[in-house]
Parts: sequence; structure tokens; C-alpha cells
Amino acid sequence: MMNLQKLLILSLVSVMAFTGCEQPKPIKTIENLKAGIKGETTASARYSAFSQKAMEEGSASIALLFEAASKSEAIHASNHTNVLEKLGEKMEDFKPEFEVKSKAENLQTAIDGESYEVATMYPQFLAEATTEKVENAVKSFTWAFDTEKKHQQFYTKALQELASNTECTLPIGYAVCPVCGNTYNLADVNAKCAFCQTPKEKFINFNLKSAV
Repeated sequence: MMNLQKLLILSLVSVMAFTGCEQPKPIKTIENLKAGIKGETTASARYSAFSQKAMEEGSASIALLFEAASKSEAIHASNHTNVLEKLGEKMEDFKPEFEVKSKAENLQTAIDGESYEVATMYPQFLAEATTEKVENAVKSFTWAFDTEKKHQQFYTKALQELASNTECTLPIGYAVCPVCGNTYNLADVNAKCAFCQTPKEKFINFNLKSAV
């Protein structure tokens, strides 16, 4: 009888120890991944529509920028989704909602969106993912955060050039890293992606030829 009691006690202790070692679910990071997926997916669809509008208004260079950014945002959404699924979670279905206006207004909308992500959204996501120790989320958020800074700069310059009627000085094309979404001026591409070290030969190029 004593041996049986000892065995039961040891079994109970083992179960409690195992349960105690389980990591709690990273609730905030899961919420942030879902918000990021929704935001990046919506941005991708929005920029694709903005690209078409810019082309209709005769601004091929701005259309290319929106097209490249659309692909970049889709890559961010995919990366966030992969992390979410590794955490055993799934993204709920949703429909992207946005409004298309003139190319100048669309550029301002893009600047506003990127500015929010750079100043508020991704810094918060990164801080909470770091606290909850979700390394894959930290990496995915960092790639998106660093890329959005570049998008913000591209859009700001495009709007300035549009306002001064000097669009001819804008890049003639862009390159997007297929792994992290990093976006380059096609005339100034690194041998390897500065964010994830992917060789430039794998980059997705957007230029006037590809737009035809």
C-alpha cells in the first residue's frame, strides 16, 4: 500500500511539474499578428488599386511604386500568417476595405498609413513580442517595420515630386525581396538584402517593361 501511495504521489508531482513548465500563450502577440495580417493584407489590396489609378492618371513611376509596395505588404502578411500558424492559431476571414481617390490623395493616404505603422503600431508589436519572447514574431515585425520606413520615404518623395511637377526624377523601377519584403530603388540594389541576406538575383523587379 505504501509503495502504491508513493507511486501516486510521484505521478502527481510529475504532472504538476510538467504543467508548470508549459509556456503561457502569447496573447498580445497573437492579437498583434492578426492585426498585422489584416493591416498588411488591406495595404496590399489598397496599393494595388492605387497603382491602377496612378496608371490611369498617366503616372507610371508612381504606379510602379504602389505595385512594388503592394507586393511587399503581401509578403509581410504572409510572414505574419506563418508565425501565427506556428503558434497554433488561425486568421479569421475578412474583407479589405479602402477608398481610392486621386493619385496625390492616395499618396497622402499611404504616407499616413506608413507613418502610423512606423511611429506607433510596429514599435508596440515589437515591444510586446519581445516581452512574450516570441522570436519569430519579433523577426517578422522587424522586417515589416524596417520596410515601412523605406515605403514612407518613397511615398513622401513621390508626393513632393508630384507637387513640384518633377516626377521624371523618381525611380524608374523597384526591387522587392521575396523573403522579407524589403523594397529598393531598382538603381540602388544591394548584392544581398540588407534585412535577411537574400541574394539580389531572387528579388522581384518592377519596372516599366514589367508594367507593359
